[in-house]
Amino acid sequence: MEDQLPVNPVRRKAPNIMITGTPGVGKSRLCNQISEMTGLQWLEISKIAKEYSCLEEFDEVYQCPVLDEDKLLDGLEEIMCVGGNIVDYHSCEFFPERWFDVVFVLRTDNTLLYDRLVTRGYTGKKLEDNMDCEIFQTVLEEAKSSYKEEIVHELHSNTAEQLEFNANNICLWIQEWFDRHQVQSVNQAEVETHVTSEVQMA
Repeated sequence: MEDQLPVNPVRRKAPNIMITGTPGVGKSRLCNQISEMTGLQWLEISKIAKEYSCLEEFDEVYQCPVLDEDKLLDGLEEIMCVGGNIVDYHSCEFFPERWFDVVFVLRTDNTLLYDRLVTRGYTGKKLEDNMDCEIFQTVLEEAKSSYKEEIVHELHSNTAEQLEFNANNICLWIQEWFDRHQVQSVNQAEVETHVTSEVQMA
């Protein structure tokens, strides 16, 4: 892409998180809250695709433009390598596995989701297909087939209380990531110091 997101020229020292799920499950609210709580950068893929001209012809059936996935991925490569990003999108299988440390799939009760989508103006095939996507847990299966299963977590997203619970637990996971990688960095530094000392003695 001609214009790329600003890149902080430092090595990756923060995790990349994917938050995905059928439209209407509450991804944006959760991502916004986590970003405010942690300072990680929230990447709304739908907005980024529009801003950086990653949209192709208009799909009349679904009443939305088609995403140019290759152009989007090329434009995000550097910033994802830096780390510290929360990626928010309703699909996940086309993103590189190496980009993410953890993937959270939000799930919502079918009746509740139906009401949310109708409120958004979804009708006809678009409404039907998104409901089928949730009923058959399509996004969850895509995540499990695209990433190591141990990093994929299913979260219920029906109420404000569950939103708070999910946000707090994800923040705990992020803190554990930093704690774990700080220990690894210290251990690596000790190994390098030990090797350097042996070389000097030799």
